[in-house]
Amino acid sequence: MRILHTSDWHLGQHFMGKSRQAEHQALIDWLLEQVAEQAVDAVLIAGDIFDTGAPPSYARELYSQLVVRLHNAGVALLLLGGNHDSVATLGESRELLACLSTSVVPAATEQPAEQVHVLPLRDGQPGCIVCAIPFIRPRDVLQSQAGQSAEDKQLSLQAAIQAHYAAVFAAAENARRRLGETLGRRLPIMATGHLTTVGASASESVREIYVGALEAFPTSAFPPVDYIALGHIHRPQKVGGLDHIRYCGSPLPLSFDEARQQKEVLLVDLDHTGLQAVTALPVPRFQGLVSISGSLATLAGPIGAAAAEGSRERPTWLEITVAEDDYLSDLPARIEALTAGWPVEVLRIRRQRGNSTARLAAAASERLDELSPHDVFARRLEQEELDENLQQALSERYRSIVASLQEDAA
Repeated sequence: MRILHTSDWHLGQHFMGKSRQAEHQALIDWLLEQVAEQAVDAVLIAGDIFDTGAPPSYARELYSQLVVRLHNAGVALLLLGGNHDSVATLGESRELLACLSTSVVPAATEQPAEQVHVLPLRDGQPGCIVCAIPFIRPRDVLQSQAGQSAEDKQLSLQAAIQAHYAAVFAAAENARRRLGETLGRRLPIMATGHLTTVGASASESVREIYVGALEAFPTSAFPPVDYIALGHIHRPQKVGGLDHIRYCGSPLPLSFDEARQQKEVLLVDLDHTGLQAVTALPVPRFQGLVSISGSLATLAGPIGAAAAEGSRERPTWLEITVAEDDYLSDLPARIEALTAGWPVEVLRIRRQRGNSTARLAAAASERLDELSPHDVFARRLEQEELDENLQQALSERYRSIVASLQEDAA
């Protein structure tokens, strides 16, 4: 069986005031081409389908289009809820989408068997069993207890998530035994997840998930499945160097620090013996997105190079970090003069030096809806020249304090 693993589409995202609608439409068109050319049996999106819990109408239209086009192509679709997704929004159309070869798992449930899904081959025969686990909220698996320390909360939550995976895996093994008796062959089992794992490398567009004080889920706590399809981290990567535990990453760059990444989706081949191969399919860049830096005297060259990626109809989006001349009060006007006539659009100007407080305030005003208290603290900490161990200790102490305050408020 061949599964296309993708995640973190963030339909409806506004990138510094710019819509991604055209890019997502191009992504769907490209994806359908790959599904046909690569003989894909099923597509799996491992969370953060939408960017917000109340996505705009055009994002819902793109969502519906993806479902219908894959159904018409004879390809099953499995959708998992992420931390950006609304459980209610994803759940409202589950029964309708089930008639269109689409399974939706908005949230973790108390009944493990409800999260076991069988993905079919194109001929309708069972091809793979999935422990379909979405983003897990603390209330889904754990009841908080008074008097617990931050460390105790972390250990309790990790144990609860691990127990949830184990219960769903046990239900999947039961389903495999039943189906094996009927089919006369063994079905592979895979699992999903939308969370941070130990050792994963993130980017600025990833809203860090700190559930209580749980910072990252250890790979050793996953069940012994043939493949684990993860979402939430936007950088494609193996986890812990393991071939069968993968983040596919987001198909579009969702922040300027992702601009240099080669985005991809993963083709996952499974058979009765387990995982056979994982193949990365590079995703084309549908919108020029470039981050450049330098003094005013040296920026003309990089701006020209960035302009080569754009056109009058679709100019390249730029982030410009100015060094040496960053003290100038008329910096925006000077940048505008430098870019005049080029097919580029400057979305953000950053000053390399300057007052730390001002820079923090600017970052907060640009992405206030995306900043958590942890984000604000991390950005402020970056302004200080501190030893790495001290930074880590301060960060852990801050998370512990916030977790305690949240517990008291609850």
